[in-house]
Amino acid sequence: MRFNSTVLLTLSLLTLMLGAGSVSAFLGFDIGSKALKGVTAPDARPTTKFASSKANSQQHGELTLLKEEEILKVVKSRIDGKTKASKSKKSEDDEDISSSQKTPEPKKTQEITEEKPQPGFPISSENGGVTFSVQSARYSGGALLLKVKMQNKGSDSVRFLYSFLDVTDDKGRTLSASADGLPAELPANGPTFSGTVSIPTALLDDVKRISLALTDYPAQKLRLEVSNIPVGK
Repeated sequence: MRFNSTVLLTLSLLTLMLGAGSVSAFLGFDIGSKALKGVTAPDARPTTKFASSKANSQQHGELTLLKEEEILKVVKSRIDGKTKASKSKKSEDDEDISSSQKTPEPKKTQEITEEKPQPGFPISSENGGVTFSVQSARYSGGALLLKVKMQNKGSDSVRFLYSFLDVTDDKGRTLSASADGLPAELPANGPTFSGTVSIPTALLDDVKRISLALTDYPAQKLRLEVSNIPVGK
């Protein structure tokens, strides 16, 4: 009895294994066939390749020959076209040269008018090689503007502090003023420097003449004074 049961168990296991293997093989085949749908193998037939290459070679190998008369006509038309183009270009160049050779119209000369010096100016003062001069006086923007120039022809440089500039009118009254554009130091044997001294117009209602006085700083060894500057309106 024990032997029979063992045989039956073994046969049952073999049957199950065979069934499982068959099912697996069927499923694998079905999946592979579905995956290869639409895939075609390349045409490896040598006769087909030879026929296609022969057809292509025949198409490329065909030559169309032109007649001699047509070739001569094409060459002549090209030569005529180049000749006309060169002639037109030459005529354009001649026109450009003739236009460039025309004499330009003379330009009108602009008259340069030099600024005339204001009557009574300049008024200068010199001390120790330093020159201080007033070139002109005019009213503009609510102030009297004095155009001044300074130059140092001495051998030593000179320093100035323009807040110490003294401005007095013809009645001896001190007026407030400001200097602009003048250097703080005049170099020895230097160039001429220009600047402006401005005085408020409200301080000059009844004033006809003013005076300027300036000393060097801090030594105060020289004094520059320009007197009787006419400022009447």
